[in-house]
Amino acid sequence: MQRILHIDMDAFFAAIELKRHPELIGEPVVVGGRGDPTKRGVVSTASYEARQFGIHSAMPLRTALKLCPQAVFLPVDYKEYSRVSEQIKRILHEFSPIMEDGGIDEAYLDITRVEQPSEAIARGIKNRIWSAQGLTCSIGIAPNKLLAKIASDLEKPDGLTILTQEDVPARIWPLPAKKLYGVGPKTDERLKRMGIRTIGEIASASRQVLVSEFGASHGNYLYEASRGIDDRPLVTNWVPKSSSRETTFEKDIGNRQILAETLIHLTDEVVEEIRKGGFESRTVTVKVRFSDFKTHTRGKTLNEAIDDAGIIRSTALSCLERFEFKKRVRLIGIRLSGLRIRAKYR
Repeated sequence: MQRILHIDMDAFFAAIELKRHPELIGEPVVVGGRGDPTKRGVVSTASYEARQFGIHSAMPLRTALKLCPQAVFLPVDYKEYSRVSEQIKRILHEFSPIMEDGGIDEAYLDITRVEQPSEAIARGIKNRIWSAQGLTCSIGIAPNKLLAKIASDLEKPDGLTILTQEDVPARIWPLPAKKLYGVGPKTDERLKRMGIRTIGEIASASRQVLVSEFGASHGNYLYEASRGIDDRPLVTNWVPKSSSRETTFEKDIGNRQILAETLIHLTDEVVEEIRKGGFESRTVTVKVRFSDFKTHTRGKTLNEAIDDAGIIRSTALSCLERFEFKKRVRLIGIRLSGLRIRAKYR
């Protein structure tokens, strides 16, 4: 039987910051933006103490401040989080060569052919990460990716949950519908209007009813996923569609020189990211949101995919020149798309 392990680092950004600031252990800590809750920005992550006040990722920092005035707010240090993430991924490769990178703080491992028992593998991973980084993680192990991901969330933080297909009725069906991967806020609301609030209630609905309400693709997915069925393989050579960076200014900007300098800084960051991942980009797109919240983009597709910082930088600046700046700017960003694996990696 297939054994898939899903690892999810516990409050990853906040946990790294607590290593830097041990005096904050036990305090509600919020990481987001530039660390100033009176300015624009959103929560990237929050410590478990802060989550008890209802603070969650993507929430405006100002809202988080209202919910927990005594919280400690810290700026995002994506460079450091990426560095630690890379080290953790190297540790995971020690346990299985078959790994799907699920993001900066999570991954899937296929441990089907690893001779050790599932629990021993999970304990080994936890011990290695704690010894090397002083960080905890939650691990779920199941016959497929869907159940493994749900399992890793059942006993957070520092959890270890092993599920089998036979566990689905007792352990998965009582969970809220939104705990099922693929059920976002909109789908959850539509399910509630149907009188469906748990995963088990989705499973009790007929395929015909779900397809009628959500369409063939999503309806069939809900029917099977609610029963713990998932035949997706691990994607070990995944190539992202794009990589981007953007920033929201504290005060709307009307100075083109500041806009250009900011764009150059963002471009250098995103080029460094794709280079570290072994990718090249063919399309450069600049995004500008004006003071009236209207958002516009200008892009250019190159003759071939590249990772040359100088060329991408000049391309981004040429895109910037195509905007009409009759209003001040609230946000500026850059996206590199049409990514492919760099020639020497193929």
